[in-house]
Amino acid sequence: MSQTTVSTQRTTDRLLACGIAAGPLYIAVVLGQVLTRDGFDLTRHSASILANGDQGWIQISNFLVAGALTIAAAVGLRRALGEGTGRTWGPRMLGLFGVGLLGAAVFRADPALGFPVGTPADYNEVSWHGMLHLVVGAVGFIGLIAACLIVARRFRSRGRRGLAAYSTTSGVLFGAAFVGIAAGAGRPAFTVGFAVAVVIGWAWVAVTSAYVRSHGDI
Repeated sequence: MSQTTVSTQRTTDRLLACGIAAGPLYIAVVLGQVLTRDGFDLTRHSASILANGDQGWIQISNFLVAGALTIAAAVGLRRALGEGTGRTWGPRMLGLFGVGLLGAAVFRADPALGFPVGTPADYNEVSWHGMLHLVVGAVGFIGLIAACLIVARRFRSRGRRGLAAYSTTSGVLFGAAFVGIAAGAGRPAFTVGFAVAVVIGWAWVAVTSAYVRSHGDI
């Protein structure tokens, strides 16, 4: 193996390592805030509204870092994949998820339902930046769902049925939770269900990045 090839592989490995790190880091930062910020209730509030208040910069930074790491992982995935199903659109859709995270940082979600402290308990108005937050978030989530399903198709075409099933299930569960939170916003079951789905989605990014990093082209 030439020195150039080794260098190229190392770069790809580093990019994919970003995908392994993105989810755990994002979830750890959110959980830290859930446990320490007054007034936040995981059964009523989405992680996005943590971007409000004196400590809102923490969640804004979390979105920015997670988005950058996800885009890096998408580049790594594109470099690692050979010709065949999903080589182009799988990484692109994962990159779109990363772009959505960056957009969520730029366009802050609105205060809502008593958070941050001092916000009326029934407050649920949407500003222009809150609306754009919802739009870029939805685009990013659609990108993640599509990435799961496209990569599942690639796994299936190569006979990796277990990984194909895992990717499909992750995409379907995330999609169902996304529809649920959009239709039943404010209901504890949908709010908690979506939080669980976010963990499922991040786990898929990490597992897929780790698998490709270890095995090469899928």
